[in-house]
Amino acid sequence: MKVAITGATGFVGSRLVERLHSEGEQILVLTRNPERAKRVFPTSAYPNLEVVGYQPKQSGAWQQSIDGCDAVVNLAGAGIADERWSPSRKREIMESRQVTTEKLVEAIAQANSKPSVLVSGSAVGYYGTSETATFDETSPSGDDFLAEVCQKWEAAAQPVKDVGVRLVILRIGIVLGMGGTVSKMLTPFKLFAGGPIGSGQQWFSWVHRDDLVSLILHSLRHPEIQGVFNATAPNPVRMGEFCQDLGSALNRPSWLPVPDFAIEILLGDGAVVVLEGQKVLPKQTQASGFEYQYPNAKAALKNILASA
Repeated sequence: MKVAITGATGFVGSRLVERLHSEGEQILVLTRNPERAKRVFPTSAYPNLEVVGYQPKQSGAWQQSIDGCDAVVNLAGAGIADERWSPSRKREIMESRQVTTEKLVEAIAQANSKPSVLVSGSAVGYYGTSETATFDETSPSGDDFLAEVCQKWEAAAQPVKDVGVRLVILRIGIVLGMGGTVSKMLTPFKLFAGGPIGSGQQWFSWVHRDDLVSLILHSLRHPEIQGVFNATAPNPVRMGEFCQDLGSALNRPSWLPVPDFAIEILLGDGAVVVLEGQKVLPKQTQASGFEYQYPNAKAALKNILASA
């Protein structure tokens, strides 16, 4: 199988490449920075990998590389909580998902030998935020900025079905793994100053990075799977409980909350990602036969910290 991937050098994409490589698959990396990608995936270590440079918001010769691929995985998108949401940053967050997906679907439609499946990312931000509601794949969308981003992101992928390509959309929760959210939270805990962010009552819908990669592979390899699936663990927790589990795994207390205003100073409107949340259940995902290796936060954190 030959798999084209956008976002391949990112936190999730890089682990997906490792898995595909270990299983002997061919990989096409579509990237804005070919030189960086070649450093991350050197030919000596990844002889079955090809790097193609592209401008994700523009049509171009790169689109021809999709011809002959068996599958496409779309993980591209500017970081949601990396910096403050200025007007230009919000535009980048939207366009890096919506327009990139449109151009990718355009490339698939133009291919003579089309891939059989597109697995395209989305996020649990689709549902909006709530401390009381429970969401699954049948729940309606929210009405805030992130919900709008997810709606347009998913809508951009839908036309691929018109050219006979199976579509799987994964609404991804907060991805746990060393180098991601957990790494950012480690320092204060190690200094005995860790604690919940904000009230601690907000829901934290998460997924272990390895489970997410396994779900992507599950989606690629089961032709009966199509539609929307929540890429979250079946046991979401409140932020306070998650931080207690993290402190316990580190043998550190979880007693010093990070106040709302401190996060808002750093992230502005983007603070909604960590100060508010949603309880998301993967009903369709489990019904598809997917089995989680890390269904509980304690087991996930134990695994992640063992490799720290």
